[in-house]
Amino acid sequence: MSGEQSPFERLVGIMKRLLDPDGCPWDREQTHESLKPYIIEESYEVCDAIDRGDFDDLKEELGDVALQIVFHAELARRAGRFDISEVLNSICNKLTSRHPHVFGDTNVKTSREVLANWEEIKKKEKSKKKSRDASILDGIPGNMPALALSWRLQERAANVGFDWDKTDDVRKKVMEEWEELAQACRGGDYEKIEEEYGDLLFALVNLSRFVGVNPEQALRKTIVKFETRFRHIEKRATENGRRLSEMTLGDMDKFWDEAKKNEEING
Repeated sequence: MSGEQSPFERLVGIMKRLLDPDGCPWDREQTHESLKPYIIEESYEVCDAIDRGDFDDLKEELGDVALQIVFHAELARRAGRFDISEVLNSICNKLTSRHPHVFGDTNVKTSREVLANWEEIKKKEKSKKKSRDASILDGIPGNMPALALSWRLQERAANVGFDWDKTDDVRKKVMEEWEELAQACRGGDYEKIEEEYGDLLFALVNLSRFVGVNPEQALRKTIVKFETRFRHIEKRATENGRRLSEMTLGDMDKFWDEAKKNEEING
């Protein structure tokens, strides 16, 4: 039927109804500021569903993200700032302007050229909006997790040629930073240790880019692995009628190795 609402129009209509004077009291109390934790949480839940390969969950979590977008857009509309149509037109215009190799006559051969071109176009767009000189690093949220922020900053710089030539160069830099951290630890100066530790982490993020590993995802997988194995230690200790505080590290290591073997068996 031609008059039937699309799912997106239905979502927008539901959000408008929730924010009406006789709508939901909780929704009507929300602001852009109060909703910040939710859009961050929903984004992480999308990533978690992807990591688990759970596409039913992914479908649901993407819907939750869509709700947050519509929620913010409706709050802005009621404040006379912008509406959901302007949000969608904004991203449509951005996509077409930043893909001149698809929607224009620019020629590119590699994805690296696409990214470099994207950043140059973005820089020009930013410079039109600001009186000060625009930076290629503009627009990266400073409150991102530190590993992800390091990755994005390095990626932006690399897209315009500020990068190492080969993986071995980055590996040597990692070892150099490791030695500097070890020296700082021997010196006992906390501020120096903190500085060198940060330099080492930053270098490791650089290495992760060169070997094609996302550092945030890699660390999260290690965290899950640690949690799974430690829970196994707790379970086995309980089965043996023992408390962790009464066990030696060697005792716990045996259960840790047991958990590792279980992982290998189960693939």
